[in-house]
Amino acid sequence: MRAFGWNMLLALLWVILSGNYSISNLVAGMLLSYLVLAFVARDKPTFANYFGKLPQIIRFVLFFIWDLVKANARVAHDVLTPTHLMRPGVIAIPLDLKDDAGISLFANLITVTPGSLTLDVSSDRKVLYVHMMYLDNEARQLAELKALEARVLNLLR
Repeated sequence: MRAFGWNMLLALLWVILSGNYSISNLVAGMLLSYLVLAFVARDKPTFANYFGKLPQIIRFVLFFIWDLVKANARVAHDVLTPTHLMRPGVIAIPLDLKDDAGISLFANLITVTPGSLTLDVSSDRKVLYVHMMYLDNEARQLAELKALEARVLNLLR
């Protein structure tokens, strides 16, 4: 069983033994079982990669929340001001991600960000087409989206 499976098994055991069937108790069980596994299985190579992922996930979530705040502020400013600064356009992003899960995660992260919408993936899964509300500088937008893709790729390794 992989490290995440052990973590979930211990967390579910925690929920069952405590008798409190809530999401907050499951999260507490996940954190507690993560700490137990980190202490007990710290020398096992299969668990080493798993324990390095939590700080990486936290950094990714904080990075993406910051991106969401910036995008929301830009769209809100454009909606509230009398002049519209929109320059819509479609951009093609060459993909480094190869698997369906990674491409789906990347596409959904783009779609939930205000001002951008994933339109399509090419049939060979090498290009992602994205509609941008503000396509002022195509090279800069492409660089930002490639940076997000690199973070997703790093997270899924």
